[in-house]
Amino acid sequence: MNNLCPPKLFKPTFTINFNKMFYLTEVEDYIRVAPKLFGLPTAESIKEQLEETYSDYYDKELGRVAAIVGVLNIGEGIIIPGDGAAYYKTKFELLVWKPELHELVYGTIDEITNFGAFVNLGVMKGMIHISQTMDDYVSFSDAGSLSGKSTGRVLKAGDMCVARVVAISHKGDDPKIGLTMRQPGLGKIEWLKEDKVKKQKDAEKMAKVQEKTAKASKGGKK
Repeated sequence: MNNLCPPKLFKPTFTINFNKMFYLTEVEDYIRVAPKLFGLPTAESIKEQLEETYSDYYDKELGRVAAIVGVLNIGEGIIIPGDGAAYYKTKFELLVWKPELHELVYGTIDEITNFGAFVNLGVMKGMIHISQTMDDYVSFSDAGSLSGKSTGRVLKAGDMCVARVVAISHKGDDPKIGLTMRQPGLGKIEWLKEDKVKKQKDAEKMAKVQEKTAKASKGGKK
């Protein structure tokens, strides 16, 4: 074990393979193993330290860590004078979720407020302004729900939804994710099912009208 301090000791390097918003990424970093873990095998102590360090970790470029997939390689340990811990240059793989503009997301309404709705996206949370919850004039009720004036549709905590990412702000520790459900194909799952049924009925109605018109036209020619 070397008694040296390498350059840029605490700056990890990332190799990212994007696949929508969930992706696997290889990270190379010097992992600090505390003295309390010295009794464990090196690989096991590093895995425990990774769980502690990267659990729920967020980085603007990397995204939110969802899970530690595994350790790929462990280099030689390094001791820094004055620090009782050991540092190992380690390459490991993470499962990460990174919000991307214009991507579709599925989530559950966590909370309804008088200015909009908070959506649990699984790894992180997003926010839908009241004006973006549906294509309607929306009002907030004391019962804790949002209601559309003309459609009568209601949005409440626990509802499953499909939304689109329209804004990402990195001010503070966590990013603020802005969502919309006003575009076609977005909204509460029940609404999408209703729209699909209505579209099918409208198509069937139109087909019957066209068929009737065609028969009338054919009969007129005789």
